[in-house]
Amino acid sequence: MEKYGQYRDKGSGIAPFFPVPPLPYNPLFLPFYILLLCLRVPLVTVAWILWLLIFQWTPAGGALRKANLWCILGIPGVWWIDIQVDGVRRGSLAQTPRGRLPGPATIIASSFTSPLDVLYLAAIFDPVFTISQGPDSRLVRPVSLEAALAACFDVHSPAVFHARQPPATLSSVIKQYRNRVIVVFPEATTSNGRGILRLSPSLLSATRDTKIFPVSLRYTPQDIVTPIPGWMEALRFVWLLNSRPTHCIRVRIGTPVTLASAGAPANSHTTGNSNGKRASGYDTNFFDTLEGSPAPKASEESAVAEGVSEQEIKALDAVADTLARLGRAKRVGLGVAEKKQFVDAWSKRGKYRT
Repeated sequence: MEKYGQYRDKGSGIAPFFPVPPLPYNPLFLPFYILLLCLRVPLVTVAWILWLLIFQWTPAGGALRKANLWCILGIPGVWWIDIQVDGVRRGSLAQTPRGRLPGPATIIASSFTSPLDVLYLAAIFDPVFTISQGPDSRLVRPVSLEAALAACFDVHSPAVFHARQPPATLSSVIKQYRNRVIVVFPEATTSNGRGILRLSPSLLSATRDTKIFPVSLRYTPQDIVTPIPGWMEALRFVWLLNSRPTHCIRVRIGTPVTLASAGAPANSHTTGNSNGKRASGYDTNFFDTLEGSPAPKASEESAVAEGVSEQEIKALDAVADTLARLGRAKRVGLGVAEKKQFVDAWSKRGKYRT
């Protein structure tokens, strides 16, 4: 595996782009797994067709929309949801103050590892999904649910997706959808969940007082993540999702932050693109201990990219640190550019092996 050494984080040795090997199947139960697949795939297909033809055109937040999305999740066995909110005691979620959960005109900065991220967030919040215009751009593209799912299997520019609107800043997207939650995937591409990738500056296009909720989603079994793009990976995901009896989602919602509280300057929501690339500023990685120790400061050796000030980097660091703590992961100095190189090298290999 030495030839893939450059795609591991130098500080921790984590390889965030490798596919997670599936759990071994018991050959005695293989007919049962195949039966589950044959029963579930047609039902999910019917539910998805109903979404495309009927329910996606109903009013946002409606019960029919959410019921249809929960069917798409529930049929493959995604029944167990372990949800926890920062600062809220376990078992008292119903008494959570309104400001501690994402609501209209707020932003969810979500981890990005699997299509289930998109489906779960859609079923709970019915948000407006956005895809970062690029790893060095402050702009985002509002996209449909289908395009957000497609982004899980494509590492290239989101311009190829059937976006409904041109690129825009998050502040303008919030103005347009005042009654909706806005979802951003700040890592700009999927990983295997073992590390938090270098964040794009798209979050910096929000206003200074907009609440940003870091949200981490993790799965058991862990092999339903999709770090490798392509239709073969999509088929692999369908098999692993539908052949298992049940799946569990571990959801952690962090304390909201704003660019003002995180230290970003007043002009942090400018509309221009940031075309400069930030040097590796994640050599000091954050490890979330089980005791939930506070996140350390970012490396003092962080370089400031062109068009992204040191204060803005601190704002991105605050979000990344929270995602790392919630997901019990480390931050890594790899991003979209490194993933594209890895995918090119991996596609020549022709065989899964980790």
